[in-house]
Amino acid sequence: MQLYKRKDGEQQPCWSFGPFRVRLPFIHYRWETAEMLQALIMFVVSLAMIPLLEKYLGLPYDVALAYVVVCGIGFMLPALLGVPFVPGWITPGIPVVLLFLGNFEPGPEAIQALFALQFLVFVIFLVLGVTRLGSTLVKVIPNSMKGGIIIGAGIAALMGEISTGGRLANTPISLVLGSLICLYLMFSVSFKGLTERVPLARKIVNYGMVPGMLIAIFIGIAVGEYKMPDVKFGITAPAFAEMWNYLPFNVGFPGLDVFLLAVPTAVIAYIIAFGDIIVGQSLMQRADELRPDEVIENNIDRVHLVTALRNALHAFFAPYPGLAGPLWTAVAATMAERYKYGRKAMDSIYSGGGTFWITGFIALFMLPLVSFFQPVLPIALSLTLILTGYICLMVGFEQLNNNTERGVAGTMGVVLAVYGAGWGLAAGAALYILVERTHLLKFTSAKDKTSGAPEVD
Repeated sequence: MQLYKRKDGEQQPCWSFGPFRVRLPFIHYRWETAEMLQALIMFVVSLAMIPLLEKYLGLPYDVALAYVVVCGIGFMLPALLGVPFVPGWITPGIPVVLLFLGNFEPGPEAIQALFALQFLVFVIFLVLGVTRLGSTLVKVIPNSMKGGIIIGAGIAALMGEISTGGRLANTPISLVLGSLICLYLMFSVSFKGLTERVPLARKIVNYGMVPGMLIAIFIGIAVGEYKMPDVKFGITAPAFAEMWNYLPFNVGFPGLDVFLLAVPTAVIAYIIAFGDIIVGQSLMQRADELRPDEVIENNIDRVHLVTALRNALHAFFAPYPGLAGPLWTAVAATMAERYKYGRKAMDSIYSGGGTFWITGFIALFMLPLVSFFQPVLPIALSLTLILTGYICLMVGFEQLNNNTERGVAGTMGVVLAVYGAGWGLAAGAALYILVERTHLLKFTSAKDKTSGAPEVD
């Protein structure tokens, strides 16, 4: 139970603090058991960044674990400060970031480069949040380009897993079965009908991708795609003291030339994150319509400010290849699905997100859990990317109203996924002007926007 309770039809209680809305567990929202249990499994995705930190930054395992703890602090900030999204990385942008880091030697050089990139991402989010241009962007960008950004991010996420030499080729049995089970439990029309008749099915759906992930892990171990875990007991020991040796304060800050090299990647990262914001906005709008008992305040400028804070935290204390993104699409979609079942299922959208990441942070110090999941970290990241791709495609096409918009968005999405976000954005803008606009030299009227091109059977 919580100290302050919400009246039906109002916002969840909070303390106002400048542009933020502070909410604490047990004071402003209740503790959600389903999200707690889900986080005790899903936190493993956080650990999946460790191999990348070791390979691209040259960090020892214990230092990389300390970086993950810093990331865990950042994950708790959105629910604490009044953002209804479940935060994550800028996941589809990870391949682009790794390509950028490949130009630098692992160690001080790569750490400086990643600091430059993440600091620029922080500045972009901060400027757009303070000037309130972030919410303006969401409103003024055409539907076709919004859809194209989301679709392109989804295609990129899927391509990274199914391409030659990807994780699907290396662990086909566990990854295919795990993906199919997750998709069936989360999105199947037949299973959704089953949840209305069978109480056990309703309980299973509460845990999102956890059942599929656990089945995939056990199958992977059984068929030899992953090693048997060596479970240890106690508390994890992240190397916080040693971490100082791998931070910009010690290895040095980058020069102007490195910042200039990082600009294109930072812009691409924001464009992809902007797609996540659109997806989150769509999920929250749908949830708000289904639950009249709670008014969800989805302030896009606040999303930008909190994401800026998280990227600043990372840049100075744990430069991160995943960066800090506004939305973990797979978990946010799962939570939105459970939220729609009413107040008994989840009291508030903030109680779900807050409980999830506070539990996820605590789990980082549980050595039995960390040691159990250590050999199977790749599958956690793979399932997240595959589900992210599926949800991005689903939400991206949902944005589109007619065949003209679908053609522009689909073409833009493919260009973005194959050639990068910069070329994708340019292609989308060109196609919008040439194909959708009724007049090239003046803004389209509201009537023209709504009418669009005629549907083709």
